[in-house]
Amino acid sequence: MHLAMLVEMIESGFSDRALLEGSEGSLTGADVASLSRRGAATVEQYDAIVYAGENHPLLPIALLSAAVAGIPFVPVNYRLEDQKLNELIARQRRALVLSDHATSTRIDGAATTLDGWLAGLSNDELDLDMPLDDDAVAVVLYTSGTTSEPKSALLRHRHLMAYLLGTVEFGSALPDEAVLIAVPPYHVAGVANMLSNLFAGRRLVYLTSFDAAMWLETVRRESVTNAMVVPTMLARIVDAIGGGSSDLPSLRTLSYGGAKVSERVVTQALRLLPSVNFVNAYGLTETASTIAVLGPEDHRAALEAGSEVIKRRLSSAGQVVPNVEIEIRNADDQEVRDGEVGMIYLRGDQISGEYSTGTVLDADGWFCTRDRGSVDEGGYLFIEGRADDTIIRGGENIAPAEIEEVLLAEPGVAEACVVGIPDDEWGQRIVAVVVPMPGAEPDPTALQSAVRSRLRGARTPDTIVFRQSLPHTETGKLLRRVVLEEMKATVNTDA
Repeated sequence: MHLAMLVEMIESGFSDRALLEGSEGSLTGADVASLSRRGAATVEQYDAIVYAGENHPLLPIALLSAAVAGIPFVPVNYRLEDQKLNELIARQRRALVLSDHATSTRIDGAATTLDGWLAGLSNDELDLDMPLDDDAVAVVLYTSGTTSEPKSALLRHRHLMAYLLGTVEFGSALPDEAVLIAVPPYHVAGVANMLSNLFAGRRLVYLTSFDAAMWLETVRRESVTNAMVVPTMLARIVDAIGGGSSDLPSLRTLSYGGAKVSERVVTQALRLLPSVNFVNAYGLTETASTIAVLGPEDHRAALEAGSEVIKRRLSSAGQVVPNVEIEIRNADDQEVRDGEVGMIYLRGDQISGEYSTGTVLDADGWFCTRDRGSVDEGGYLFIEGRADDTIIRGGENIAPAEIEEVLLAEPGVAEACVVGIPDDEWGQRIVAVVVPMPGAEPDPTALQSAVRSRLRGARTPDTIVFRQSLPHTETGKLLRRVVLEEMKATVNTDA
């Protein structure tokens, strides 16, 4: 199936329902479909639509216009410094480059503001009767490039439609439902939120850039019923609520994902917002978004459980969605038993595993996520972290995430990052970088003792370093490589 069909579905299913909020008022499903076909009529001579800018209330029109025209939509990270931003834009030859007003002045060559492009659309509409190729590229997303040059991941129409059809019920939203989108447009979650909520028939409310107080105020003002945030956003929302009112009467569902979330933060959020349904979603750019979900019932069961097995699931990514297969494999490429840690492999119609340089799927269609994890007897997926992050100390493989989980449960610890630095005797030494909560002064010896009591002695950090903050991407992923390089340069490896 093809995303252009979504335009027809929106028009027929939500003709009179408000879906977007423009500067001149609400746009119904019929308005969205008409604007998308009008936008498509202006881009037939281009090979792609590039968008470089902040969230915009009518951004979905650009994506849907590209779909109807049969060309890719390419959102790029406007936060990059000018040279890198323009290098990414230049990768798309013969592209219509759209931007926000602030970013337009930073772009080399011709660029049009999204507002200007929309204002200049004629009344001509592109006929949707053309043949649709569901194997064509629908969206190009650049990986974060935190350790290397960004790679362009390709999501074809069939991948995105498989995600929608497999995880979202068409028209499932009630007429009063509205979703607040605060994740950036160049992240797979931004694309997935856009498509899945239009598919459900939910009104989209965009937050240009994230601020916890503004997020809370927007939820109240717009009567937002659904929202999706990344871990750093959730932590700041929890802090903001902790210092003020938690009255969010309209909010029904709050989803979070994009990186590992502190169990302490999730527990606080559940207690501060007892009437809100929490959902944890795990996915990757190469999997066209969500492949595993920890639902509201799972959250409540884990919070109230007496069983350690059930309680531990609060730190899981949930269960894999029905249309995706999963295998956990060991170093010999053999599937392991429940509870054993290995490399996560995925297969299914929504799994792309493809870059501009070619596919990384194996001969049987399996995609290696490069994440290590395990699945318990109930089918709950636990993410241990990136394979490249594994610390090898004295010949033993150690996942930083298990140490970080213990540290984050300790009083006064706001954030933690564990890395391995070179050591002549052990191969690597364990360094934990800890960010204290405001006003707290955690004792490094007590933190080491906590890890030693919960895990084996070999996993106890050799060194605890305190910092005021840790580096993250805009979507909340910890920049572990940046921390590692700093620790290699500053920690005395002979100590």
